[in-house]
Amino acid sequence: MSTEDKANEVSTEIQGKDPAAHPTDPEAQEKDGGAGGTITLFFIFGLVASLVLGWVIFPQLLYSKKKQPIDFNHVLHNELVEESCESCHFFREDGTYHGVPKLAQCIDCHEEVNGDDPEEEKFVTQYVAKGREVPWLVYARQPDCVFFSHIAHVKMGQMECVTCHGYIGESESLKDYEANRITGYSRDIWGKNIAGIKWNSWDRMKMDDCAACHKKNNVNLGSVQTGRGGCFVCHH
Repeated sequence: MSTEDKANEVSTEIQGKDPAAHPTDPEAQEKDGGAGGTITLFFIFGLVASLVLGWVIFPQLLYSKKKQPIDFNHVLHNELVEESCESCHFFREDGTYHGVPKLAQCIDCHEEVNGDDPEEEKFVTQYVAKGREVPWLVYARQPDCVFFSHIAHVKMGQMECVTCHGYIGESESLKDYEANRITGYSRDIWGKNIAGIKWNSWDRMKMDDCAACHKKNNVNLGSVQTGRGGCFVCHH
C-alpha cells in the first residue's frame, strides 16, 4: 500500500469517529432545530407577557378608582338653569373663575330633600344640614405650579367648555375619579391611553397638548429670552 493510500485510509477512519464530520445527520439536525424552536418560543412568550404587563396590567395598578362624594346629574340640572355651564361654573365680577360650585349655590334648591333619590338625601343630610362643603374630586386639577386662566380661554379665546372637558355637561352620572398612585393627579391629565395617543381634544391635558393648541391658533405667549411671557405665563 502506497503512502498516499495509507493517508486516505487514516483520514477516512478519523472522519468516521468525528461526529462533526456528518453535518447532514438527521438526528443532529432535529436536536438543533428543537433547541432553536424552544428559544424562539420563550422569546415570543416573554415578549407577549411584557406587552400585557406594561400595556394592560400596569396601567390598572397605577391608578386607583374613587367615587365622587355625591353623584351629580348634569342633564337634570341643565334643564333647570338658564345659562348652562356658567350658571354653576361662573366668572366673578373681577374676572376670576369660581370653579367648582360651593354649597351656597345649592342651598336655595336643596334646603330640604327633593324626591326619593338616595343621592339627594345624602347631599342634604350630610352636607347641607351640616354646612359642610362637598369634597369634590376635580378631574382637571393641574399641579400647583401650573396657572390656567379660564377667562383668557373662555372669554378672550372664545373656547367652548367641551374643548377641554368633553361632553360632561350631557352626563347623567359622574364617572369614577382615577388617581395616579404615584403623583396623585387625575388620569384625565395624562389620558386613558398609556402611549399618550388621543382622538379628541379633551382626551388629556398635558403641556404638549396646550402647546399644540397654541401653535395651531397662533397664540403668542411672549419670549422666554426677554422675560415677557414665555414659560412663566403658565408656570409659577
